[in-house]
Amino acid sequence: MAYADGEHETKQRQAAPAPLSACGMAAAANVIGDRWTLLILREALYGVTRFDAMQAELGVPRTVLSGRLKKLLAEGVLKQRPYRKAGERIRYQYVLTPKGVELALPMIALMEWGDKYCRGGASTADVVERNTGAACHVGLVSDAGAPVSIGAAQFRVKG
Repeated sequence: MAYADGEHETKQRQAAPAPLSACGMAAAANVIGDRWTLLILREALYGVTRFDAMQAELGVPRTVLSGRLKKLLAEGVLKQRPYRKAGERIRYQYVLTPKGVELALPMIALMEWGDKYCRGGASTADVVERNTGAACHVGLVSDAGAPVSIGAAQFRVKG
């Protein structure tokens, strides 16, 4: 992997080791795409699932929110669940699908990075193990289950 501080030896490349069309990172960027989509996913992960609540919390224009929700529905990241308040028409909640729930790991990694580098180490929310309350963190793990430091990891193109 490339390191800006020269702490680790890297090979200089003229192109990424995988073409955009075959890269999972690029494919995910096409789904997630922008700040509003990330923030909508944040809301869904925190359990905020109703359009009006998301709109009020984020301050996102209604047309932008509607468009991003439609894309996340089409991608299978969210699904609609109907609900009705007494005396009102049917409305929909936007809940995570299993595909959407799996975005928790990269979202938690972004949260940890943001807390460290953008908020000076301050954290307003932690991820903990439900049964024990022990803190959890995102990290690299080998197939054998051993932790791997980012300095010991590298990209390897298959094939």
